[in-house]
Amino acid sequence: MRIIPAIDIIEGKCVRLSKGDYDTKKIYNEDPLEVAQQFEDSGLQYLHLVDLDGAKAKHIVNWKVLEKLATKTSLKIDFGGGIKSDEDLRIAFECGAKQITGGSIAVKEPVKFTSWITAYGSEKIILGADALDGKIAVSGWQEESDLKIDTFIQDYVSKGIKYVISTDISKDGMLEGPSFDLYQSILDKLPDLNLIASGGVSSIDDLIKLKEQGLEGAIVGKAIYENRVTLKELSEINA
Repeated sequence: MRIIPAIDIIEGKCVRLSKGDYDTKKIYNEDPLEVAQQFEDSGLQYLHLVDLDGAKAKHIVNWKVLEKLATKTSLKIDFGGGIKSDEDLRIAFECGAKQITGGSIAVKEPVKFTSWITAYGSEKIILGADALDGKIAVSGWQEESDLKIDTFIQDYVSKGIKYVISTDISKDGMLEGPSFDLYQSILDKLPDLNLIASGGVSSIDDLIKLKEQGLEGAIVGKAIYENRVTLKELSEINA
């Protein structure tokens, strides 16, 4: 299972939220590059980079941070937050993203998102399936849709999606454990899916359980910043 540390960006700074609530913002480092280099130095190879300003503004904002991290580290970056247009997508890839994650766009403009899968390939486009009470949420988790998460994912698998990042919003940033039941229900229906867990990881035991469940990857954020897990432990699981 791939271990994917996370950096969330607001105003160019490394922050974390709880349940996607911007009012809970906590700044962990003024310099995201310093954080990314620590990940790289520990042997981790991947990075989940989220433009929270972009998610709120509905267009890419912190592309300079992406560019800096992509040029000054060897981390393979998946980038999300505010990717709503062909231009946003072009900027993200030109600034060094290896993959982009689309969530709201996949709900609100499915034809456009499907065209991205066709144009760029299923290795480069990740579906963001973030849910609250089993229903997909969009716009930086500020809006809830009527779409059921399993139906939503199955529809995009039929359109070629291979990678899905799924966050149970009620778990995100709470350090209370991931949504194991949610992931199991998805994998029961789609056993060949490259499913990436996000939200709630609080310990190495959580990661071991996700690995045993068959998750392709796990995103780890606040547990790193709050010293619940060490980078050394993460690199050992990642090996």
